[in-house]
Amino acid sequence: MQIDGASPALYNEDLAPAQDRRWGAFSIFNVWTSDVHSLWGYYLAASLFLLCGNFWNFLLAIGAGSLVIYWLMTLVGVAGVRTGVPFPVLARSSFGTFGANIPALIRGLVACFWYGAQTAAASGALVALLIRSPGMLEFHQTSHMLGHSTLEVICYVLVWAAQLLIIQRGMETVRRFQDWAGPAVWLMMLVLAVYLIVKSGKFSFGSEIPQDVLIAATRDAGITTPPGSLPTLMAVAATWITYFAALYLNFCDFSRYATSERSLRIGNLWGLPVNLLAFCLVAGVTTTAAFHVYGEVLLHPDQISAKFDSWFLALLAALTFVVATLGINVVANFVSAAFDFSNAAPRAIDFKRGGLIAAGIALVLYPWAPWETGATRFVNFIGSTMGPIFGIMMVDYYLIRRTQLNVPDLYREGGEFRFNGGFHGKAFVALFVGMVFSSILPTFTTLLPSWWGLYGWFFGVLIGGASYWLMRRGDPVWSDGVPGVTPAGAARH
Repeated sequence: MQIDGASPALYNEDLAPAQDRRWGAFSIFNVWTSDVHSLWGYYLAASLFLLCGNFWNFLLAIGAGSLVIYWLMTLVGVAGVRTGVPFPVLARSSFGTFGANIPALIRGLVACFWYGAQTAAASGALVALLIRSPGMLEFHQTSHMLGHSTLEVICYVLVWAAQLLIIQRGMETVRRFQDWAGPAVWLMMLVLAVYLIVKSGKFSFGSEIPQDVLIAATRDAGITTPPGSLPTLMAVAATWITYFAALYLNFCDFSRYATSERSLRIGNLWGLPVNLLAFCLVAGVTTTAAFHVYGEVLLHPDQISAKFDSWFLALLAALTFVVATLGINVVANFVSAAFDFSNAAPRAIDFKRGGLIAAGIALVLYPWAPWETGATRFVNFIGSTMGPIFGIMMVDYYLIRRTQLNVPDLYREGGEFRFNGGFHGKAFVALFVGMVFSSILPTFTTLLPSWWGLYGWFFGVLIGGASYWLMRRGDPVWSDGVPGVTPAGAARH
């Protein structure tokens, strides 16, 4: 879509409001199957399931958390449907036409880091399969390059290249891949779960695992209170909600292609509360069955597959892990970074070039594997700024502008969103205030209670959003209402 008077520094065809809208409810549903069904997602889901203590606690904690996730994703998703714009362009409304590059690059930085981490996790699953062969095991142990075994490097590059092929064909190829990969991963997960249940001879929800074993196995989840207690259930729900912090920002990168708000809501309903509950249940039951079979709590699915006697099942598991990781990387990391980098220099960087930059950064990072070191803490610290950013954007769109957004001016240097040279000072003040309570104080001081960090994202949303709202009260806001691109059947407000 061509915007009259659009600045070349703010516009290209990939950043323009979406016109080709083919993402129905099934495709939106598979955004979530792709995002959740990963090695990291399985580990977290299994940990949280076991921390709930019993099935009813699981329904309460994970169910409540999943409903909140549905509500938040629908908020940002509706903004994407009504405006047709991706996250970095939507952020121009609150942060300014050029100021939006700062939250976009923060999101892009985190995406590149986790793109590499997820790729490494998927390649590790391939390595675990291949070293079942004595020859491959010897090659793995004796040949090294770039600080890793040569086999690890080869598998990493193969997975890296596969993702690049998907993304370079554009968003329609992303949709088709997700529509196939989502159901395939679910089918293979169920096969593995049934196999372990049959082999264990019992179906249970983890209550038979001793508490001391549970506490030791789930310590890395960051929840120190006893499994099944009220503080633990609250922490489980909060951790589950916070896990999706990055997608709250850039889900509009996908929802902008939705055929209607109705399709968005249906896809979100099945993909979030329903799918999330089912996924956590399968992960928990599988982990419990594996405990009965192998006598230890194995929260990482590749640890379970490494114990399979059957080559076929091990191959099935490895393919599951690879496809699942390809899915989450495309959704949570690749697409976001592509739009974020494109937004920084639209004249030079389109969607495909932005994706190449993200992939290149992930490849360069691999020799150092920062996701295996203290760099994870740094990236998580940067990522915690996503709470205030989300709060500011939602307050701007829903409370200040009442969903009436001057979409054409998002692409004009001299339009409504110029503020002060393209930067909105009030948004950045609110961002800093939110960061103080979501990131800085809990990370670098002992001024706040120990439990604060578990809820830091929420404090960031509330404090950042409230600060922005208070500073903008009384400001003149363009309000004649140019909804921009509103699909047929969508409500106009």
